[in-house]
Amino acid sequence: MRRSIILGATVLLALNVSAQKRIYTTTKVTGDPPRIDGILDDTTWNLVEWTGDFVQVEPHAEDPASQKTEFKILYDDDNIYVAVRCYDTAPDSIVRRMARRDIEIGDWVRIVIDSYHDLRTAFSFGVTAAGVKIDEAVTNGGNFDSSWEPVWEVKTTLDDKGWNVEACIPLSQLRFGKKENYIWGLDIGRGIYRNEELSVWQFFSPTAPGIVHLFGELHGIQNIRPQKQKDLIPYVAMGTESYQRESDNPYADGRNWITNLGLDGKFGVTNDLTLDFTVNPDFGQVEADPSEVNLTTFETKFSEKRPFFIEGKNILSFYLLQGGGPLCEDNLFYSRRIGKSPSYWPDLADDEYLDRPNNTSILGAFKLTGKTQKGWSIGVLESVTQKENGQIARGEERRDIVVEPLSNYLVARVQRDMNESNTQLGAMVTATNREFDEPYLEDFMHKQAYSAGIDFSHQWKDKTYYFNFTSAVSRVIGTKEGIYNTQTSAPHFFQRPEQSHMVPDSATNHLDGYGGTLQVGKAGNGKWMFTFWITARSPGLNLNDVGYINRTDEIQQIFWVGFAQREPFSIFRNMNLNFNQWYACSFGLEKRYLGGNINGGWTFNNYWNMGFGFDRDSWGISTETLRGGPAVVYDGSTAFYPFIETSEQKKIQVGYNYFLFRRDLKTAVMQSHYFGIRWQVKDAWSISLNPGYRKNYEELEYVESLDDLDEPRYIRGTLRQTTTHLVLRSDYSVTPDLTIQLYCMPFISAGKYSEFKYITDPDAENFEDRFIRYTDGQLSYNEQDEVYLVDEDNNGVVDYTFDQPNFNVFDFNLNLVVRWEYHPGSILYLVWSQKRSDYYSSGDFRMWNDTESLFMDTYPRDVLLIKLSYRFGL
Repeated sequence: MRRSIILGATVLLALNVSAQKRIYTTTKVTGDPPRIDGILDDTTWNLVEWTGDFVQVEPHAEDPASQKTEFKILYDDDNIYVAVRCYDTAPDSIVRRMARRDIEIGDWVRIVIDSYHDLRTAFSFGVTAAGVKIDEAVTNGGNFDSSWEPVWEVKTTLDDKGWNVEACIPLSQLRFGKKENYIWGLDIGRGIYRNEELSVWQFFSPTAPGIVHLFGELHGIQNIRPQKQKDLIPYVAMGTESYQRESDNPYADGRNWITNLGLDGKFGVTNDLTLDFTVNPDFGQVEADPSEVNLTTFETKFSEKRPFFIEGKNILSFYLLQGGGPLCEDNLFYSRRIGKSPSYWPDLADDEYLDRPNNTSILGAFKLTGKTQKGWSIGVLESVTQKENGQIARGEERRDIVVEPLSNYLVARVQRDMNESNTQLGAMVTATNREFDEPYLEDFMHKQAYSAGIDFSHQWKDKTYYFNFTSAVSRVIGTKEGIYNTQTSAPHFFQRPEQSHMVPDSATNHLDGYGGTLQVGKAGNGKWMFTFWITARSPGLNLNDVGYINRTDEIQQIFWVGFAQREPFSIFRNMNLNFNQWYACSFGLEKRYLGGNINGGWTFNNYWNMGFGFDRDSWGISTETLRGGPAVVYDGSTAFYPFIETSEQKKIQVGYNYFLFRRDLKTAVMQSHYFGIRWQVKDAWSISLNPGYRKNYEELEYVESLDDLDEPRYIRGTLRQTTTHLVLRSDYSVTPDLTIQLYCMPFISAGKYSEFKYITDPDAENFEDRFIRYTDGQLSYNEQDEVYLVDEDNNGVVDYTFDQPNFNVFDFNLNLVVRWEYHPGSILYLVWSQKRSDYYSSGDFRMWNDTESLFMDTYPRDVLLIKLSYRFGL
């Protein structure tokens, strides 16, 4: 079932309805509390009456729910107790699919409490009919963060009238100040999987811009004491790593032993603020990143998967732009920088071997996060990573070499809600400080890096319209050579010729930059919505020490308008249609790109989904493709990308995505096919297969830049690349607390270059005038050294050489994880991971031979790991 509004997904219709705010009055338990078994037979529940009258949000907004739902709420000095009775006239149709925590599939119930009563923040305690917890923290009125994992108790049962929920929510998992009488925001939602129905106690429009301010109210709670959470979670991890032994390599004897001890903790500093800390964290159970071949200058941004950094990530985020597209990835804090792979790779002689850690060790980290009663959201993260040494062996000789300095990272974020949560003002600062003992590290790393930003947002007319403003500045400090290298590397390229608005400065020891966004729009309460923004990144803006940015020297303008019909009509359950227009230029007012897009999607009454997108761009320039060389003109392009998927209510769901990109004159063509197959073998077991196949043709693919000649040579080639991969996932849930998950991904990509040429007139109007092709007499190939020899003037003397760029990349990642939460907050992991990788340079794609080689000829690196943690609630 697609995530409904109460899950935080953005939907696109508003119905201009206003519902009267409902009130539920609870009472205090003075005797024995209810026993949490899902049966609802405790006499304590007789202290209050059942309340119901749920109404639909989807598919027919404001209609009565198709099935009756009722609930009761009680409390005592330590807990909130909730009982929900989900009647169903067809109990056999209730979907009770087992899954791991926070994976919602099947019928469900959510209890959402705004204990701050700030109309923007809430805590969602959800459960499926199978008993799977789906708890989430709600921020900014409607952003749901499933990384939040409170400690609470819930049971579900099934009977001939439907299914039941009985929950105990400790007050320590909520946030509230000390008062005599409390009023909290409250809503309870129910999802019926078979017909994708969402019904709620307190109605809200399906496209309301935020939902927390529309909640009903919980009254009757009196004289409770705020409680501080206090948890210590030590862990021990042990395992072994095996790999191919190399007889001459003293660091590759075929096996490593793994032993690790660490400690995680969570303490309530006040009832509003929580301190999370970790000492020597272990992330051995975390799934590997997907494989890829990146031929661009842009850094790939991988998602965070480590639990310590995931929880509360919304509070510590500062995006320069909210919307869509590459510039929306720019963030002052990108947690993958902490604990990354060491930065330095020393050059080795043929008879030398290197022992180098895969990741930088995190000595310790803490986060202080929360929201005060006066509307201040606060987030502070501090982390120290270890100075990492590698060792180089040459015969019997050994020498140590530093590959990463001791580093400190500080991130601090604050926001203030005002004007009944219609206005927010915030700020963020980051600081990175490194301790260098080795001058060679300063050539490409910064000794200090700072960034700061402010953001302001205002909503009016019942939060229908909004205005957002963000601004950020950065400064990096290092040696003169190090800062010069930063200026002349991606994403800056100050040395780019034929422009005058940025010039590299070899005499400075710092680099400054700025960026920001102005955005206005209409969010909901109608079928039509729009947004308009102007956003900019100055040439010197640098966030990549602890943040993320991959493109600078750009001013971008976007206009978007969208239409949505959420009410079923004809053969459609809902539909939407969107129009976009975009333009961008450099700070020197060079046009980068101009284009537009139309896209849309439909859900049919049989729950099949279908959609499409069509892009058209006029000619533009690429300022980064020559890696510091002149900007290159690219002709206009067209892209088309339809998709279709069958109903996920069925045991087998199938989907297909197609993507076609084509430049005018067919100088670049990319086609991809992505399939998805999900099989619900049993309620407790699902298997998904996602194969993909992509072919890429590019006549001006980057090969090499030679700057040490009398005239620079920017060498390009015609690339024919084929890539295929398969993602397999299998999830089996013995119980909601005991799950077995398998992930594996074989990946093969081959690229072959031909028709080499060098750029001569990069902004010529005609494509063929932008370069000169090498003739057979000018170009020869040395197969032994795998280099091309160029005799450009045909005088029999080699003028220069460049490496043969063909590639064949093979990769395979596997994770098998058994996870058992044997006690609330205490987890046992059993992990087997395997990685196979290889590389050679023929460039020929042979799918079956390459697959056989990946599994038969490539030696695996296997890790077997057991990790045990135990939560001590203090």
